[in-house]
Amino acid sequence: MSAGSGMDRRSFLQTIGSVGLMGALPESAFAAHTGSGHIVHEIAQPSQETEAKPSHTIRFAVCGMSHDHIYGMIGAIQRGGGVMVAAYGSEPDKIATFRKRFPDVKVASSEEEILNDQSIQLVMSSKIASERAALGIKVMKHGKDYLSDKPGITTLEQLAEVRKTIAETKRIYGIMYSELLEVKAAVKAGELVQAGAIGRVIQTINIAPHQIMQKVGDNGGGAPRPDWFWNPDQYGGILCDIGSHQVDQFLYYTGSTKAEIVESQIANIAHPEHPRFQDFGDMVLRGNKGFGYVRLDWFTPDALGTWGDGRLFILGTQGYIEVRKYTDVAVKPQGNNLFIVDGKQSRYIDCNNIDLPFGPQFVADIVNRTHTAQDQEQALLAAELVITAQKNAKFVHMNA
Repeated sequence: MSAGSGMDRRSFLQTIGSVGLMGALPESAFAAHTGSGHIVHEIAQPSQETEAKPSHTIRFAVCGMSHDHIYGMIGAIQRGGGVMVAAYGSEPDKIATFRKRFPDVKVASSEEEILNDQSIQLVMSSKIASERAALGIKVMKHGKDYLSDKPGITTLEQLAEVRKTIAETKRIYGIMYSELLEVKAAVKAGELVQAGAIGRVIQTINIAPHQIMQKVGDNGGGAPRPDWFWNPDQYGGILCDIGSHQVDQFLYYTGSTKAEIVESQIANIAHPEHPRFQDFGDMVLRGNKGFGYVRLDWFTPDALGTWGDGRLFILGTQGYIEVRKYTDVAVKPQGNNLFIVDGKQSRYIDCNNIDLPFGPQFVADIVNRTHTAQDQEQALLAAELVITAQKNAKFVHMNA
């Protein structure tokens, strides 16, 4: 190397040191490859079929409110025409909060008071996860339909009894998989998939980070987690609990009616004070119509500004969809962002204006004895898969 070239190199390194590598490179180094794809930004509009008022009305009650998800569940059924007539809960702090939000709703003295009220058509619950199935079975045996927070079932024994009771009573056992049913961009993704926008679906990937101590909102936030949250016998374990959302989506978007867990693993990386807690887990799924991968964790940092950066990727034979459900990191805090790429164009769709159909559809199902809002077999298959994944998961011990 000549002296001259050595000086050039030294000068270049000095420049990098003072302005950084990015500042030292020419502007042409940052030019994006635009290709020939056409880019479109649009705002999805509500369906023209949406009615100003719900078509049906029902009387419903709350029986157990251990998780604040109950408020989203109530909102969905009220949008669908449901009228809340009674509530019961066993935790004084939860009852106090509930009374502030719904001061005019009658507070029952016991579960039995609600179960024995023949005017009530639907009972919903977000009680401790391991107790939800037993309540649902009682609800159905009392001639009512049931809507549970997820996970709606935590053991295979419970699942068998739920299926048996459904067959005997012909009642509905709904599970509020809200990351599909109550997320507008996820609903829009379903419409696009059903319309064949990306061809045949091959695989879904769900990344579902969560935050243990959320500052505000109804997804667990504002207060310390209760004791049952740390006990997998009560909350179901990370794959059964928050993974139930993701497996429901895998079945829905791929259209799989049969599936198996190929592999699953769980770990406790950063919560030694709760040795049975699981703060990380993932699983691989294989269905009769597609593949799936799910990653779950409790490591959402405060700076995100929301409880989790949930993302859904749907791979098709003629394109793909990405849904950024709750935020668009470092771009805008707005959620319900959908990106779709096909053979002709790349599209960004703001889905915040579309309607959520679950509430009206579920109320109509109760009145008409149909299963439009949620396929009963799919809901229970999702429960079966996550229970199985949890039961067979390898617990991985990471070295510090």
